[in-house]
Amino acid sequence: MNRLFYADCLDVLKGSEQKQEIEDESIDLIYIDPPFNSKRNYNVLFEAVDMSDTKAQKEAFADTWSNVKYIDQLVEIQRLHLDLYKYLANLDSLDVPKSTISYLTTMALRIFYMRKKLKSTGSFYLHCDPTMSHYLKVVCDLTFNHKNFINEIVWCYTGPRKTPRAFARKHDVILFYVKTDKYKFNQITISHKSGLHDTGKVGLYGSDRDNKEIEKRDEELKKLEKKGKILEDWWIDIYPTDRVRAESLGYPTQKPESLLERIIKASSSEGDVIADFFCGCGTTIAVAQRLNRKWIGVDISHLAVRLIYNRILEPYRNNNGRYLEVKSNIEVSGFPRDIASARDLAAGGKKGRIKFQDWVIEYLLDGVSNPKKVGDGGYDGYLTLYRDEKVIDVIIVEVKSGGVTVKNIREFIYVVEHEKAVMGVFVCFENEVTKPMLHEALLAGYYDQEAFGIKYPRIQIMTIEDLLAGKTVAHPNPSMFNITFKKSR
Repeated sequence: MNRLFYADCLDVLKGSEQKQEIEDESIDLIYIDPPFNSKRNYNVLFEAVDMSDTKAQKEAFADTWSNVKYIDQLVEIQRLHLDLYKYLANLDSLDVPKSTISYLTTMALRIFYMRKKLKSTGSFYLHCDPTMSHYLKVVCDLTFNHKNFINEIVWCYTGPRKTPRAFARKHDVILFYVKTDKYKFNQITISHKSGLHDTGKVGLYGSDRDNKEIEKRDEELKKLEKKGKILEDWWIDIYPTDRVRAESLGYPTQKPESLLERIIKASSSEGDVIADFFCGCGTTIAVAQRLNRKWIGVDISHLAVRLIYNRILEPYRNNNGRYLEVKSNIEVSGFPRDIASARDLAAGGKKGRIKFQDWVIEYLLDGVSNPKKVGDGGYDGYLTLYRDEKVIDVIIVEVKSGGVTVKNIREFIYVVEHEKAVMGVFVCFENEVTKPMLHEALLAGYYDQEAFGIKYPRIQIMTIEDLLAGKTVAHPNPSMFNITFKKSR
């Protein structure tokens, strides 16, 4: 079973006494590409729509990476790994920005628990940039043991960049560690003629002092060298995603599939378990799926989890049997699965109601939540619909957790008209729906583009029960509906 978690990865890694989410020593390969401790927004997963009071962005990591929490996490690290604590505490006493200490502490705690999840033959890849790589290497040296450091891979790329007082910064660093000297590794060559990649099994199972193992490896390397150039630790043949537009999902830190394909092929085999605990738009997961690996993905954003889920299923849309097979093998955790848990989330005070709204809009409806959380007179989110190849229509969404009356429908209709939206979707629990609400919605008329020749209610009342059962918004053309997320190709 492949597993996708909506959660802070630390909660998933630590599990609980009652429920161990991921077993220790169960993962073959971990690749992570966490935020680089910058001010950039790492959760822009959707195309912006020109709406005056909506900013197409979300700050999913705001609480997790705050300067306030790192003190508590330092104390926890002190109990778990004294040397790691000393390193971070010493940095904290020096002239190092508090944001850097906060970032490193947050990462150190998560890396510590990731190591526990790796098999003895497992590998760990940490993707970072030069602003943090030197700090993070010490964290990994202490966590994995410096003897288990294998490579500092430098991924070089090019492209336009204005840096008037410096050389253009055009490389990332990927730190490669293992848990023991019995790690799995498949050497990769680049063909002299075609430039295509090939792999050869040069598995390092055992100590370098084992002469038979060394001889065996030397023979395998000689065979590989005849096929092409053996890959080194600087990579200049992989373009960033903004140069590979067929892959681009509009995610600013998205990595190209060829980069992850190289790492996954080098350090795993078919059927192995691949994990990404900061999976963003899901490149690691998508490549693992394509290469017949099992996978685990974790992200703290509703948007990311839904995007990944759609991205995995998209290649199978035209093959219903395979689509259902792949879908049935994905377990999504962290969201309500039934009406009882949905009501619990909705009843959780102001923060609970906001999470409830985000869950409905971003996960169940594939929409975008309005970052401006407003009361009556506003809207909670929106979806998008192509009128034609150039014109995008907007569908406004309102979510209510309780206390609904016909007055709310009338106010919502006004908002839809004021925002010049073509349709409106009003979501509430089934027991809240009344005949006067349905009548008022019916009076609002229809969305009936001439191109489709079919009328659809302009105001649609949908229930949580409907959405959990898989019902979707009634709309003209499924293939042209909801371009909030770009389709992966």
